[in-house]
Amino acid sequence: MVADPTPFTPGTALLGGILIGVSSTLLMASLGRIAGISGIVGAALGPAGADRQWRRAFLLGLLLPGAVLSLASARPAIDFTAGPMTLLIAGLLVGFGTRLGSGCTSGHGVCGLARLSPRSLVAVLTFMAAGALTVLVLRHLMGGAQ
Repeated sequence: MVADPTPFTPGTALLGGILIGVSSTLLMASLGRIAGISGIVGAALGPAGADRQWRRAFLLGLLLPGAVLSLASARPAIDFTAGPMTLLIAGLLVGFGTRLGSGCTSGHGVCGLARLSPRSLVAVLTFMAAGALTVLVLRHLMGGAQ
């Protein structure tokens, strides 16, 4: 997948980061919950529970603004260089890794590091090292696409 970086502006990235931080802080302050998206999705799709409703509302609030914005403005061009099977396998590996690591990048990176969690620090360092190693192997050792 190759995304056109032209629409990127530091101002919108900063605003997005601030909104993520504020929303995760509000969730912690109001419900005492961590805004780890993989955990929220897993419990929202699982068996009915007492906290299923807020999880679904959180996910709706997560998806709805992006959907509205994509209808109101031009979307950035994304060129998928991988086939559907590769994308499916990659998605399944991300889901497996999220469960194996007891959380996703947002949970560990945004919420865990903000709470000074040693486990989240190890997880984030592992994510970054795995990403760097993957780029090294695929692009430089195997001669993949630049």
